[in-house]
Amino acid sequence: MIVGTCSMELFMYEPNSLKEKRQIIKSLIGRIQSRFNTSIAEVDMHDRWRSAVIGFACVSTTSKHANQMLQNIIKFIEWDNRVEIIKYNIEIL
Repeated sequence: MIVGTCSMELFMYEPNSLKEKRQIIKSLIGRIQSRFNTSIAEVDMHDRWRSAVIGFACVSTTSKHANQMLQNIIKFIEWDNRVEIIKYNIEIL
């Protein structure tokens, strides 16, 4: 069993309140869960209006497939114009 994890720091230009930030993050998380069937959550920077850290993970039989799944999720997030990826860290366990 191979587990792939990724933590990603995001920046958003639109939110003017925590409520608006949470709407964006909740929407993004829901779309990723439904499209990629992965575990994902906001894991840090809960009290900042325009920053967030999300973490997601997948389980696979090969490290190549796990990495490919994570890369597909990263590309999906890059296409979302509401958020900008500041940095991310991938780990294959």
